[in-house]
Amino acid sequence: MISTRGRYALRVMIDIAQNEKENGSYIPLKDIAERQNLSKKYLEIIVKDMVSGNLLKGASGKGGGYKLCRKPDEYSVGEILELMEGSLSSVACLAEKDFECPRKGECQTLPMWEEFDDMVHDFFFNKKLSDLIHQVNNAKK
Repeated sequence: MISTRGRYALRVMIDIAQNEKENGSYIPLKDIAERQNLSKKYLEIIVKDMVSGNLLKGASGKGGGYKLCRKPDEYSVGEILELMEGSLSSVACLAEKDFECPRKGECQTLPMWEEFDDMVHDFFFNKKLSDLIHQVNNAKK
């Protein structure tokens, strides 16, 4: 399940992409929080991780706020969600690369979980931030 951290991070990214001026000005977090009807305090925690993860650039002071590091079509939804959520794996034995399950050789359900995880990965990593923006814009028409 995707938590509020992941969902809100996507909303922040979409909001910034839609409101960033052509000159690349920073978007104040209070403006994002107001438009998205979200707690500014909670968003402060989320955007801090997004800056550390090189999804956003931040600037403080007058004219400060946040902006994207790249163009919206250069972000996958998967990278945003993985940064905020950690592994998107469905079962513990696939979540950690070094995890050695004693039943791996005889587990009859492992191929199903691997197939499911591949579908989830492909879905989120093939969907771009720009795709979400276009969907929102088309829904408003």
